[in-house]
Amino acid sequence: MNKQNQSGAHRASRPSISGGSNRGSNSPSSNRSTNRGSQSSFSKPAFRGGSVSHGSSNRSGFGSRQGGRSSFGSKPKGGPKRSLINESLFVNKSKIEDVEVYVPKHAFSEFGLHEKLVANITHKGYITPSPIQDQAIPVVLGGRDVIGIANTGTGKTAAFLLPLIHKLAMDPKQKVMVLTPTRELAQQIEAELRAFTFGMKLFSVCAVGGLPIRRQIMELERGVSFIIGTPGRVKDLIERGKIKMNQFQYIVLDEADRMLDMGFIDDMRTILKEMSSNKQGLFFSATMPPAIKTLCSQFLKDPVHISVKTRDTASNVEQDIVRIRHKGERIEVLHELLAKSEFSKVLIFREMKRQVDELGDELKKRGFNALGLHGDMQNRQRSNAVKALSKGDIQILIATDVAARGIDIPDITHVINYDVPRDYETYIHRVGRTGRGSSQGKALTFV
Repeated sequence: MNKQNQSGAHRASRPSISGGSNRGSNSPSSNRSTNRGSQSSFSKPAFRGGSVSHGSSNRSGFGSRQGGRSSFGSKPKGGPKRSLINESLFVNKSKIEDVEVYVPKHAFSEFGLHEKLVANITHKGYITPSPIQDQAIPVVLGGRDVIGIANTGTGKTAAFLLPLIHKLAMDPKQKVMVLTPTRELAQQIEAELRAFTFGMKLFSVCAVGGLPIRRQIMELERGVSFIIGTPGRVKDLIERGKIKMNQFQYIVLDEADRMLDMGFIDDMRTILKEMSSNKQGLFFSATMPPAIKTLCSQFLKDPVHISVKTRDTASNVEQDIVRIRHKGERIEVLHELLAKSEFSKVLIFREMKRQVDELGDELKKRGFNALGLHGDMQNRQRSNAVKALSKGDIQILIATDVAARGIDIPDITHVINYDVPRDYETYIHRVGRTGRGSSQGKALTFV
């Protein structure tokens, strides 16, 4: 939060639930006099705790109503039917002392990677491989297809980039295609690629929608070793004759389950069918739904399955619910939470683009430093919003699921599900934006 902009106003007493609406107020301090003393029973948000095991029993939460009334099965106007989610799946008390420390079998210097690549890895401060990196890099170097399952934020990008960079450094005539669900993720992967390939004369292009296609075509015509793109734009460039997939020896599907959710399954099939049968395929995903399993069986040869995932959501993300008793209470409870000093870098999820804008406007009126992130925004606006939260220039980023897929913002303290996610897979994705790597995070779901 930009504390200067708050002018100390958020040290006020807790906002009222039953009092009059505060919409239109330009400062949190204006709430203080009208709210003091009203509904004294509201001492803090209605958190409902209780530890829930998130192991193999997680799936049992689907299709059941426990504890009486549930609103998760209702069908919102204008949208697809929600999955029925047991709200207990939104609760998980992290226990740092119970987290098992992974002991890697290798150091980055022991993989036999290209000398310049090792120097770049060291320059980035990488010392010890993460579990997915430690297990996947030797397999990829050995030429095997890979199905990698790991929680988001565990280092999957380096797990496939490093061995592929080495292969192209040894044979610059080879090419790599990386497919991602969103342009933000593609841009982040390309940024990582550039850092790892510094001084190695391996060039890339980010082939994504929302950016000028003519510039991407120019880069392709100059010659690139890596294409990192979204399925729709890559398919477009294939149809224009600018990309010939039979020239690619390696293909990576990153966040394959997200691409499925976003309706890219047919595009992925089309792209994969264009490739040589001698390709090496690397499919990485946080979950493995049936359609992706089928895709793997059709396009991968005897893949090595690597799973470092012990639960659906990261053990270092403390998860809880905030029970809302009536509609008018929701914004007041959110206000009180955001006024707490520990909520310093917050990602709030909303269902629709219009709702993102509405909540952003309301929070700004209340003195909070917030920006929105959704698909109707220009690419530069979206990039600037992500950078603003990354740098700490703002306290709050409000996003739709589509816009937030693939963003990697360090040290997000809290994820708030202001709207209940449509299904549990979406919930896993949202929660994965915090508690990345070894960091601790918190996720709250309003119910």
